[in-house]
Amino acid sequence: MNIKKLFVLPLLFLCSFANAGMPGMQGSQHIGFTVPNVDQAVSFFKDVIGCEYFYSIGPFGPFDDNWMTENLNVHEEAVINVAHLLRCGNGPALEIFEYSSPDQNTQQPKNSDIGGHHIAFYVDDMDEAVEYLQSKGVRVLGEPHTFTDTGMKGLTWVYFLAPWGMQLEIVSYPYGQGYEQNTGRRMWDPRY
Repeated sequence: MNIKKLFVLPLLFLCSFANAGMPGMQGSQHIGFTVPNVDQAVSFFKDVIGCEYFYSIGPFGPFDDNWMTENLNVHEEAVINVAHLLRCGNGPALEIFEYSSPDQNTQQPKNSDIGGHHIAFYVDDMDEAVEYLQSKGVRVLGEPHTFTDTGMKGLTWVYFLAPWGMQLEIVSYPYGQGYEQNTGRRMWDPRY
């Protein structure tokens, strides 16, 4: 066997994994979403959830060209009225937009819709967090559920709704998750 092949093939194999993915990617920096009333949303995330406000940007538009379509994939006449940036504990920032646009869909997507989404917040004590949300008039969907198998074994979760209908979730896994038994690798965890 050719000695070069013995060294080059494994090296090429290892390099293909080292370069898999976007160069220099370090992690999630922010999560952006659009709400019908940014003041209401910022108040909810600050006063109920406990996020910290940092700064605002905008307005952007209207522009005389296709800038909004070319750069943001929205209607050319769309306007970003304002966006506020907040941080919620040890996690990525939230970039909360308020848009106006001639073709704006005002229906909140369900999780089952294409583009459906939710944001999950880690809490230390699920029962205490649910009781707190309910005391603030927040609609909690059902009761907390705990996974008893799969990689999520030990994770307790429950969904709740923001005042404008956005789906949110709280999770808790004070003793870790099932997947941790099978690997030394760890998913990002806001506790650390």
